[in-house]
Amino acid sequence: MSWFQRKVKGITTPTDQKKDAPDGLWFKTPSGTIVHTRELKNNAYVSPEDGFHVRIGSKEYFEILFDQNSFTELDENLSSGDPLKFVDSKPYPKRIKAGQEKSSLTDAVRSAYGKMNGEDLVVSCMDFAFIGGSMGSVVGEKIARAIDHAIKTKTPFLMISKSGGARMMEAGYSLMQMAKTSAKLALLGEQGIPYISLLTDPTTGGVTASYAMLGDFNIAEPGALIGFAGPRIIRDTVGKDLPKGFQSSEFVLDHGFLDFIVDRRDLKNKLTTLLRMLK
Repeated sequence: MSWFQRKVKGITTPTDQKKDAPDGLWFKTPSGTIVHTRELKNNAYVSPEDGFHVRIGSKEYFEILFDQNSFTELDENLSSGDPLKFVDSKPYPKRIKAGQEKSSLTDAVRSAYGKMNGEDLVVSCMDFAFIGGSMGSVVGEKIARAIDHAIKTKTPFLMISKSGGARMMEAGYSLMQMAKTSAKLALLGEQGIPYISLLTDPTTGGVTASYAMLGDFNIAEPGALIGFAGPRIIRDTVGKDLPKGFQSSEFVLDHGFLDFIVDRRDLKNKLTTLLRMLK
């Protein structure tokens, strides 16, 4: 019966001395593929096996796009006020503070300028980690100032959108950012400066209805959710089942609302090629 009894001690580590694997060491994609986070990072946060694009924020996009991750950030300390004295389950200033502590961001967008394969570029990138990437006054203001910088320096502008829509805690002030950013983009267009809009997962609400769809080139990552209202709301409104893949970037491309879809691993080189062609 020695098969069922361990006679030699010390072969395995005692249970009370075993260490758990650190959180976040592995990532499981929707298809069930498991990939090491280090491999994900080395692959632009795209699963090598099934091509799933993991949601990332401005920190990761800046690492991917800017040469040697070298850039100068614009208006990094700009933070939201409380113009409406909004109170729901928690006062708005406390929500802002909680979002800042959780995400280490001041708001839902970061803007910066630097070199991409030697080409000058201004980038505004939204962060879903901050209150769902919602668009408030600071988001609109930072994007507007980034566009002003692009106009002043005659530099192409890239907008990376990732948002749940307008921020309800700022109501009308939030919705005003749609017109504000659209007007700034019109000025950019008058100067003949290229504007590329990259839509990532998810891009919805007032963001989709404004600057996200106003690019000289509207492009998207594979499998991104793109739309104004969510699929559930649309389905409940029309009372019908939606087509398979409805509001995916592939569906939106097939219906003429995108110019092309780009794999994140090819993003930097394809953007560089596009900008050099436009020159």
